[in-house]
Parts: sequence; structure tokens; C-alpha cells
Amino acid sequence: MLRSMFSAISGLRAHQTKMDVTGNNIANVNTVGFKASQTVFQDTLSQVIRAGGAPAADRGGTNPAQVGLGVKVAAITTNWTQGATQSTGRSEDFMIEGDGFFVTRGTGGEQLFTRAGSLTFDSTGKLLTPDGSILQGWMADGGVVNSNDPIEALTVPIGQLVPPRASSSGAIDGNLPSEAPVPTSLTTGTIMYDSQGVPQQISYTVTKTAADTWDVSVDHADGTNLATITGVAFDSSGARTTAPTATFTPVGYDNWTTPVTIDISALTQYGGAGEIGDAGQNGYPVGALQAFELGADGTIMGTYSNELKQPIGRLALASFNNPGGLEKAGNSSFRVGVNSGVAQIGVPGAGGRGSLVSGALEMSNVDLAEEFTGLIVAQRGFQANSRVITSSDEILQDLVNLKR
Repeated sequence: MLRSMFSAISGLRAHQTKMDVTGNNIANVNTVGFKASQTVFQDTLSQVIRAGGAPAADRGGTNPAQVGLGVKVAAITTNWTQGATQSTGRSEDFMIEGDGFFVTRGTGGEQLFTRAGSLTFDSTGKLLTPDGSILQGWMADGGVVNSNDPIEALTVPIGQLVPPRASSSGAIDGNLPSEAPVPTSLTTGTIMYDSQGVPQQISYTVTKTAADTWDVSVDHADGTNLATITGVAFDSSGARTTAPTATFTPVGYDNWTTPVTIDISALTQYGGAGEIGDAGQNGYPVGALQAFELGADGTIMGTYSNELKQPIGRLALASFNNPGGLEKAGNSSFRVGVNSGVAQIGVPGAGGRGSLVSGALEMSNVDLAEEFTGLIVAQRGFQANSRVITSSDEILQDLVNLKR
């Protein structure tokens, strides 16, 4: 039998594999987060017809004569270049800009990794991939995320209540007119909250008592004086010279016993118009989670009905020393392979991991022009190898026909 026939058969098999890979790439041209693959060929063993000879004093060396025995698939590699960005406007769609993978927990608890960030919610608020795998990260505790803790299922509980927080600080700012006569007064108001989230109407009154000296009175709407900061003095340049804060404890309010610190460091005394304002306080009433948004660092920031904004959790990303060693697990997911290295899980934007974009998806990186060219190459390679088989068959037929 002719060696050429068996070499051509191996060529048919190899080019069929190339066709399979190319066909899969084209099939996934619109698959979110898909990475195209390429087929790499290499020759197989070669038969030595004549061994090579070393040069001698009276003759030159000779090269070996070898006949190859076909081709085989050396590798099917993955192209990890970034895919195009498609804006969706959905807050549940996330895209990794750079290296890294989302970490998910699949059926049976298997840890999987994916580039596809099209997510949905289940009835408990868990973030899921389309196949039901649960997105992993760190949940916040009191608005604080600790990325040193083990990762867990990420949950965005829309409608979940956040308990109220009693006000423990307040602040006023503005300018006190230096030329104002005694006893000029300026007033502004704010709302503070007790431990049950009940609003408490508070007013600040700043009264001039002497040249460059003012008193600050903190009063409740029911007429109770909560605190008075006396002798707030300013120097000739208009800068305050007394302590920047004062602390009082509300008395006579069952649900409001938290000490409150009033910050007056932003008050100035210059000539011209005088006006003071509420510079904020840190209490809030009970609120329900209404919406969320994702930051580039993976932090999921919740927006509550009481105007509070605080972290709900943070997405985790994984990187690998050799992502080409990952094994495809189906559903656009990968699992750790023997040659991928261990998953290095951490926060986005650190350790070589990319940043995140909300409201967008990473599309497939399949290049159709390249794939169609690959189809032609695979077809011609298959066709040429089939001609070798046909020609080998004709030679064998001629050999059989020598004896009639």
C-alpha cells in the first residue's frame, strides 16, 4: 500500500477538525463573551529511507532521506483578545474591560468562570447567569465590604428594608457678616432622626454677642434648647479661633439619646452678605432598596427610598497565569484545568484583573472575514488530500492491471 494514501487520510482528518473549529466559531459569532479558537497543525513521524552520513577525510557528508507520514492536530488554541462592547442599558449587564473572569457557582456547587456578564435575578434576589449559575463576590455588612473574607453568593434584595440610624452629627456653614451690629441673628434648619427613624425638626440660630464673637443655639421645634455654643470668636482676617465642634446629648426624648456633635468649622466672618446653611447630618429613617448601580471597582451601590446610598456587595473577578489551560464547561463557562494554574480571586482593577462596565456586554471576538478565509483554506486542504487518495488509488489500479 502507498504511504501517500495514509498521509492523505490524516490530512482529511486534520482539515475536518479545522472545519469543525471554524464552524463552531461562526456559530458563536453573536455569543456574549465567546472567545474564538484556532487550529494548529504539525507533521507526524517521518520514515527514514536513507540515514545521513558524517563527513570524512575522503568524502562529504550525506543528509538523511525521510518521507513524512502525515499530519495531526497539534493544538486548538483560544484567542483571548477583548471583544467589542455592546451597550444594553440594563443594570444587570456587566462587562469586564481587560483580563479576568466572573466567578460563579454552578450546579452541584462547582466553581466556574465566565466572561459572559448577562445576568438576571431569581426570586431571592440572587444574581444568576442564564444557565442558573450564581454570581460570586462579597456581601456588605452595614455598608462595609471586606474583600478578605471568602466569596459567597451575591444578592441584591430589591425592596429590602434598611433600619434607621439616629443622628449623631450635624454641621452648619456660611458667612457671618463682620459689620453686623449686636444682636444680629441668622437662622437655618435641618431634620435629624432618632433611633426609630422619627424626624426631629432642629434649628440653628447664630447670634452676634460682641465684636467678632457669636453664640450658636441648637433648638428643637418644640421649643427645647438642645445646646448653646458660646463665644465663637473670629480673628481680624475672618477665620474662626475657637473649637470647631461641640457635642450635646438630647434630653427628654425617649428614642433619641445619642450624643450629637455639631461641626461649625465651615463658618467664616467676612464683610458683605451674611447667610448660614445646613451642611448635613448623618441620620436617616427606615428605607427600602429601590435601585443599584455597579462601579468600575465592582462595588454594587444600592439606592434606598430614604435617599441613603451604601454598598450592597462587591463582585469578585478571577485571573489565571495561563487562561489557555482552562477547560470549557459549556454554557460559556470554564473550569480550572491542570495547566491553567489556580484561580487568583480578588477585586476588579487589582492584580492584573480588569475593571467593570455596567449596562454593557462583551460580544464575541470572532472575526467573520478571518473565519470565512479559514473555511476556504480548510476546504481546499480537504479537497487536495482527497485528490491524493484518488491518485494513489489510480496508481494501485495500474499496478493491479499489470497482470491481466
